[in-house]
Amino acid sequence: MWPVQPKQTLSMHTRDGVRLDADVYYPAVEGDYPVLLMRQPYGRAIASTVVYAHPAWYAAHGYIVVIQDVRGRGSSEGEFRLFAQEIDDGADTVAWAASLPGSTGQVGMYGFSYQGMTQLYAAMAQPPALVTLCPSMIGYDLYADWAYEGGAFCLQGNLGWAIQLAAETARRAGQVEAYRSLYQAGHALPLSDPVNGQSDLLRQWAPDSHYHDWLHHGMPDDYWRSLSPQGFPAVMDLPMLHIGGWHDSYLRGTLRFYHLMAAGSIHTQQLWVGPWGHLPWGQQVGSVNYGPEAASPIDRVQLRWFNQFLKGESTGLLDEPPVQWFEMGSNQWRSLSQVPSTAVPYTLVSNGLATIDPQDGQLVQDVVVQDAVGGTATPDQLVHDPWRPVPTVGGHAAFPAGAGDRTAVDCRTDVATYTTAPLPDNLHLAGALRAVIHCTADAPGFDLCAVVSSVDPTGRVMSISQGYQRMDDIPPGQRHAVEVTLQPTCICIPAGHALRLSLSAACFPAYAVNPGTGDRTHDAQLIQAQIITLAIHSAATHVSQLWLPVVEPPQETP
Repeated sequence: MWPVQPKQTLSMHTRDGVRLDADVYYPAVEGDYPVLLMRQPYGRAIASTVVYAHPAWYAAHGYIVVIQDVRGRGSSEGEFRLFAQEIDDGADTVAWAASLPGSTGQVGMYGFSYQGMTQLYAAMAQPPALVTLCPSMIGYDLYADWAYEGGAFCLQGNLGWAIQLAAETARRAGQVEAYRSLYQAGHALPLSDPVNGQSDLLRQWAPDSHYHDWLHHGMPDDYWRSLSPQGFPAVMDLPMLHIGGWHDSYLRGTLRFYHLMAAGSIHTQQLWVGPWGHLPWGQQVGSVNYGPEAASPIDRVQLRWFNQFLKGESTGLLDEPPVQWFEMGSNQWRSLSQVPSTAVPYTLVSNGLATIDPQDGQLVQDVVVQDAVGGTATPDQLVHDPWRPVPTVGGHAAFPAGAGDRTAVDCRTDVATYTTAPLPDNLHLAGALRAVIHCTADAPGFDLCAVVSSVDPTGRVMSISQGYQRMDDIPPGQRHAVEVTLQPTCICIPAGHALRLSLSAACFPAYAVNPGTGDRTHDAQLIQAQIITLAIHSAATHVSQLWLPVVEPPQETP
């Protein structure tokens, strides 16, 4: 490792004359070095050290490291408009960074969340100096991977983030009262209205916030298509290291983008997924400690990646399997040649008391469901009351994220549970989960939340994966086969434990509650929110099932 010079603050000007400021870290040894670039909106001094090593660590390994405030953030000039300027500004910044004194002219980018997205926007402009990317925890499709899930507005995550960004705008403008109000709200979110996502606080202090647009564009329309990155890999094909977390709210985007690049790229694409939520990346995630192997290896992995593609070193990286997944439960990293695509169906079986008796609802593999007398199996009746919506416990869409203890929640009578017999052997899951649930509702709108958990021999219930689907503008009483896509996972469930599927009609505050009126989140009225009775069917003609990615146990290394 080299000694590092004191950081320098350097400025550049974009093509339209806006000054952007950056902290630049140089090795204190004369020579030419590749550049690592991060562009972010939270104040460049933070430099994403909530998940990454300090920039000086990367500089000490022979890189010029540039951490830049994007337009209208930190001390950079201009007006911040979410993602709107990042293509041109990103391309201008890459060209400027490549021309810094002591630069080899080659640039790699890294960063997570917004900083991950700025990499894709910069790449869309095809800057010649950009050699490789390490996008982490991104929402490639901003509608489906970031703002909404299954058509439901991700209330807690969206509101919290919008308040954080609005507070930075107020700080830059010197608005003391606005900043104080937004700071307080950011640390205790105002979530008194479960069905309407409008925020009086943001209307008052941040009328130009993206939040209002995101809330009003509740369907995947041209607004989202124009805002999201597009054209990969055709527009820009580079070697990329993709990084995600099993409990990250944007894992859908990370995997979507990895699959897209892996299918069409001529360059190396690798995928690492740890047990983490959005932040931090450590061994304690939610209620579970995944052991020392879960401490983030990503800085060392990124260093090898950049050494390979920016310095031309033979790191052995190209000889390794492209997929590295952390298996929760066994708490070990697993190397895979590809993302698994297996799916094994488990059928929901009950006598109509799955909301009352935890012994009634069963989750059974390879079962033939028989209709009851009269030709119709007794459905489970789940009654949702908007006065007391089922609360969020753990999962990927809440903060803090991670595995949560659902023992008390699963005792509620507005939650239907379906549980396997105790497992005779360890069960390994790796990949995508989905549920197809046949149900009818007595309202023109309802939500369906599906949670897969592990139940230990004492009866403690720990969540593994969650999914959510919103249904609007539907004829009351009409049966629907509702498909819920759950968060992918990689986990070993030990012998003696059982698997459980829990179904509910709410998961608040992670998602805005469906009012049952057919109204969208931006104009729903709490006073009009309906009590909804949801009937869950599983009979011979309409079998409700959970599809699990069951895989063979990994082979032990001799």
